[in-house]
Amino acid sequence: METKPPAQPPSQPFNSLPLHPALLQALDSLEYRQMTPIQALSLPLILEGRDVIGQARTGSGKTAAYGLGLLSRIDPELKQVQALVLCPTRELADQIAKEIRRLARCLPNIKLSILSGGISKRPQLASLEHEPHIIVGMAGRVLEHLEQNTLKLDSLRVLVLDEADRMLDADFEQASRAIVELAPKTRQTLFFSATFPDEVRAVSKRLQNKPVEARTDTATTTAQVEQKFYEVDASRRLDGLAHLLSVHKPESALVFCYTKNDAQEVEAQLSKRGFSVTALHGDIDQRDRDEVLVQFANGTFRILVATDIAARGLDIKNLAAVISYELPADPDVHVHRVGRTGRAGATGLALHLFAGREHARVTAIEQRLETKLDVGKLVSGAFSADRPLPANVVTLCVDGGRSDKLRPGDLLGALTGEAGIPNGAIGKINTFDTRTYFAIDKKLAKKALQALRDGKIKGKKFRVREIV
Repeated sequence: METKPPAQPPSQPFNSLPLHPALLQALDSLEYRQMTPIQALSLPLILEGRDVIGQARTGSGKTAAYGLGLLSRIDPELKQVQALVLCPTRELADQIAKEIRRLARCLPNIKLSILSGGISKRPQLASLEHEPHIIVGMAGRVLEHLEQNTLKLDSLRVLVLDEADRMLDADFEQASRAIVELAPKTRQTLFFSATFPDEVRAVSKRLQNKPVEARTDTATTTAQVEQKFYEVDASRRLDGLAHLLSVHKPESALVFCYTKNDAQEVEAQLSKRGFSVTALHGDIDQRDRDEVLVQFANGTFRILVATDIAARGLDIKNLAAVISYELPADPDVHVHRVGRTGRAGATGLALHLFAGREHARVTAIEQRLETKLDVGKLVSGAFSADRPLPANVVTLCVDGGRSDKLRPGDLLGALTGEAGIPNGAIGKINTFDTRTYFAIDKKLAKKALQALRDGKIKGKKFRVREIV
């Protein structure tokens, strides 16, 4: 396997590459002018038709790298599936699809369909009646369509595994391999992820054709993220977590746990202590998952507790802090966690708890980052009293969405018009196919709820409720 060195390449403009003029036009409209390091390393190789392993931290521009590559291979006149992107979660599938559509905005008649699990197949079947050029989906659902002959890959040119390490672990490997076996041998195969364990590289040799590795420095920039490590007695780990949350009072915090049982227990205990907290783990269904993420993103909950697996694919804007309830055994997973804060030039905070027996993990992280870590100790007498930061907004749900042609502007108009709610009291509006969620100042929530129940939106009555 060839490897491109992880040194940061010099900044290069997108127009230095042989991209289609329509793609350059779209990039200019999005104000994407200079390539990020992973784009500068991987995109020229992708455009040459090479199989690539792309490794870079979260938020580094990996999706645009392979998105531009696969769009460069699409023939709009050929009404068949020519590119397939596999990923582990519905949220990530939605994000990938959104980015590829943005990049394709100036290309004529490009059709993209999302095939995610956890939702009805009916609209997916309808979208496949006239074959899309691009599919973004989860491996299990994509394989179902292939086995039922509602999806064909005869004309596939590019296959992408996003979060490739996750796609080739125990949960997804069987389905991913089956899909690869059904794809044409002449395809281009691209693996992208923030971490690539040795076992994934071994699988790559069997699924890719002489892959070239493009890897940027995946360490978190210390100027952007302040990292601190705290040794704590294993029996007082929860007290240590509450102490850090009470002292630092982050506007939003993502707390990583090792298992779903830990995540559930940490959520329950923090909630008892008055913290504004919710949890994300493998036992919740897709609708509840959507609601958890919406509530955390809009500030109804300040703290989200999650496992590394459950947090894959989350795109949380302006995350103030990440906290490790327990250090991961793999230093690359640590880097992946920290990479969720301090993004897009913002500053971030990363706090990590570890027990005495986990010192080897601290050493491994130091070796991975090639730097001396800021390590302290939390002793029983040093724990502060719980001082939870309260949430100031609640989330309301309107049982109507895109399928009802209900737009965010329609809801905003109903709230600021007849309901008389000030525009500044209304937070982010998230629209799904059959539901619309919005954040609103706690003090005005009852007024908004009653006004929407008594009134109409776009001349229609909709059920409205508070998400709790």
